[in-house]
Amino acid sequence: MVNVEVVVTDRRGHRIRGLEASDFELLVDREPLPISYFTEVDEGVARSSLDDDVARVPSVVADEPVGTNYLIFIDDLHAVRQHRDRVLSRLEQDLVLLNPADRVAVVAFDGRNVSRLTDWTNSRQEISEALALARQRRADGRARLRNWGAQENQVRKAVMAATATVRAFAVAPGRKVALLLTDGWSQPARALTIMEAAPPWGDTESLYNPLVHAANQVGFSLYPIDLPGFRDMVSCSSAPLWNTSSAGNSWFSEPGVGASWRGSPTTYSTADSRYNDDRGWTLGPSTRPLRIPSPSLQGWCRRENGHEVLRFLARQTGGLPMLDGSRDRALGEAAEDTRTYYWLGFEAPRDQNDELHNIKVRLPGRRGLRVRTRKHFLDISRSTEVTMLVEGALVFDDSPGKDVLEARFGTPRKAGFRKISVPIEVSIPLDDVQLLPMDGRWRNELEFRVTLIDEHGDRSETPVDKIPIHGSRAPSPGDTFVYETELVMRRREHRYVAAVYDPLSGAILSASGDVGPATGTETPNGDAK
Repeated sequence: MVNVEVVVTDRRGHRIRGLEASDFELLVDREPLPISYFTEVDEGVARSSLDDDVARVPSVVADEPVGTNYLIFIDDLHAVRQHRDRVLSRLEQDLVLLNPADRVAVVAFDGRNVSRLTDWTNSRQEISEALALARQRRADGRARLRNWGAQENQVRKAVMAATATVRAFAVAPGRKVALLLTDGWSQPARALTIMEAAPPWGDTESLYNPLVHAANQVGFSLYPIDLPGFRDMVSCSSAPLWNTSSAGNSWFSEPGVGASWRGSPTTYSTADSRYNDDRGWTLGPSTRPLRIPSPSLQGWCRRENGHEVLRFLARQTGGLPMLDGSRDRALGEAAEDTRTYYWLGFEAPRDQNDELHNIKVRLPGRRGLRVRTRKHFLDISRSTEVTMLVEGALVFDDSPGKDVLEARFGTPRKAGFRKISVPIEVSIPLDDVQLLPMDGRWRNELEFRVTLIDEHGDRSETPVDKIPIHGSRAPSPGDTFVYETELVMRRREHRYVAAVYDPLSGAILSASGDVGPATGTETPNGDAK
């Protein structure tokens, strides 16, 4: 079932109550679909419906409170401490506005890991303690402001962490809301020529859509909070802009983590991942100042600071952006916005082909009413979902599946400039996968993934390698299959997550630990599981 939360207002923004399922029209890719489930939530209470042919949303009881789950995600990598702590203090003050059925979880991202400061709880004391702990954490926003050239890479890390977080906290009854405490989530930029006055927007969707798709898939509405509020904004009129990519000026290009593969029985290779290759604007030393040719760049500077991105995230998922002074009322406004709505559900045909499907909700015959809801859902494939689980496990320092793989590393050897190649041997217990008799042999084709992250939070791509298994007899208890390959990486320590996915049974087998120049057969990796 696909859940769709719908807010209906008049032209003045007043909520419209008392509608029935028959008042709504639901379209997916412009084709009408029947509404299978329907519940009106009015001031946090599920109301009875007169449409007997439409079922109530599962787990919702008539005339009983419907709790809202507030996931607070704190991006410490981009936050300026002064702004972050102010918003956290206001969130703590507004806990009194929550209903007894509401719950809160708090997580924080430091550029490499996501820390769970508290899991889902309705204990006001536990939530207050988690927010107090969050205020004690380091915030790296000031350092980020001194290094704008790396901004897109840093934002990509934070978006990946937020994506993994909403997926990890997806299992929660009731409405789900993600409060994103952000700063500097801007749109990708390209370089301007000296006389070009158009806003230099790149592809915003490619950067932020992983978070949007994940939120829509698991039913989170995004309520991004602009931490600076009425911001200490860099203005085109008050600071010189320097074009770092014009006429021979430098690229911002710091090599990231790459992964190359050489193994049997199949071969897979991928080029090195590179980060910070956005030829964008920055403040700081350069050989060539740029004069501003048009006042329109004033507006570009304001938008570049993130308002449009926050509006995009909220609009695509049915939430609201908390801009300017709204940062001081974020929890109260989110609570007010999520207490009165219509909860629709429909059974969508699933092909698991990673296709994006548009959603539109209309009120035919009721002119003048406005509808706010999420815009689409992703028909995600199981293979893509496994990749997301593996990448998310890196961020949470967690495991994406059953910890039964055994990973053994050989002695590293030089593999180019600042690179090493590390042999890896992965033992797969056949008790945990399924083999089928085909053409006189026992067969399966497993999928192998491994991804790396270094101490700076830069991670590799996650290629998928196919591992055909075929034997002349059924496996005996305790049999293993050994897969050998090599990892090519930067000459530095990394944390790895390896996973084997069995498409027949759906099982995910995993291992995690540390790998780098110190790894070798003489000193096996003790952290591997």
